[in-house]
Amino acid sequence: MERFINLTEENLADEHLSCIIRSKKGHPGVDAKRQWLAERLKEGHVFRKLDEKATVFIEYAPLETAWTPVVGDNYLYLYCLWVDSGHKGKGYGRALMEYCLDDARRQGRSGVCMLGAQKQRSWLSDQKFARKFGFEVADRTEDGYELLALSFDGTTPAFAPAAKRQQIDSQELTIYYDWQCPYVARAVERVKQYCAENGILLKLELVDTLQKAKELPGVFNNWGVFYKGRFETVNLLDAAYLQRILKK
Repeated sequence: MERFINLTEENLADEHLSCIIRSKKGHPGVDAKRQWLAERLKEGHVFRKLDEKATVFIEYAPLETAWTPVVGDNYLYLYCLWVDSGHKGKGYGRALMEYCLDDARRQGRSGVCMLGAQKQRSWLSDQKFARKFGFEVADRTEDGYELLALSFDGTTPAFAPAAKRQQIDSQELTIYYDWQCPYVARAVERVKQYCAENGILLKLELVDTLQKAKELPGVFNNWGVFYKGRFETVNLLDAAYLQRILKK
């Protein structure tokens, strides 16, 4: 089995972040994520990755300090488990998931939870894979998102009430985002440029505190798009996608 390593305050500056791998040139999203992680690691956040240049990693945190609109006692929240296509079939996903579950048990946690949906959607970890370990639906929204949980003691977490509504008062194109995902920085710039060139009113809401994350009006922590008060997508936007939304 290949060796895995955890990011720490000591090695964070030198290790690649797996989701976007750059050898020489800087990347605004990677730089932003490093800064975000530097604070989160102090709170028990875990980023564990394959010790090579590959997109093979798991990222999780204590639910109490996880930047997600989920509430519950004594859980870990699994943000992301990602094994790229070139590394599938080698047992890496299982090794990472088992590490997280074992860590939860070592800490005396009540279980582990993660975001899912009635149908697999972009930017969500593989739900079928998670269900093989015993994850079950603990809560759901009317538009099909689900909170999956593996409970060790019978307790269950839940979406925060505001997140389940998936609605806001503003009618403008509104995007809630944070710097956890390194793809977000350039997505923000693309949307800003498109809206400026086309006279579209845009409201960008940077989620820069734990409280804001816990009070989000949608289920996804690092990118949520709303238009005319309704939740639209967690997908990053290009011009074609924006046009489809704005025609509604």
